[in-house]
Amino acid sequence: MAAPMALQLLFLLLAVSTIFCEKSDGTGDKIKISIKDGPMRVFTDVEIAQYDGSHPDLPIYMAIKGVVFDVTQGKEFYGKDAPYNALVGRDSTRAVAKMSLEPDDLTSDVTGLSDAYLDSLEDTFKNVYKAKYPVVGHMTFNDHHRHGDL
Repeated sequence: MAAPMALQLLFLLLAVSTIFCEKSDGTGDKIKISIKDGPMRVFTDVEIAQYDGSHPDLPIYMAIKGVVFDVTQGKEFYGKDAPYNALVGRDSTRAVAKMSLEPDDLTSDVTGLSDAYLDSLEDTFKNVYKAKYPVVGHMTFNDHHRHGDL
């Protein structure tokens, strides 16, 4: 039991440390990684499900590689009845890796994915989500598959 808690604390420290990080976009310019104001939150699958875009008074959250992003600013893509709404309110790591909206891909499990899919996942995670959307927390590891390095 101590190991999962230690992993959660380590993950939280890694997530919080991104507040102070900048990364290059390849042009020499720096891109700030945005962290939502306030404490980092730990989400279960049940808790994140309420942030699926169906409640107009709640933000829209999506997790990739266990990191929860606030994608509310992309409401036209992720909101209720929007084209990518299937990805929100859950950890959609596999779907992002495969660029898929198939129900079987709407999971955190990346088991069996090819290196090409995993490279695509890493690129999208870093250059789209981490660069564009605020991080608000992370998923618990209880029912969550590990996704490699963050």
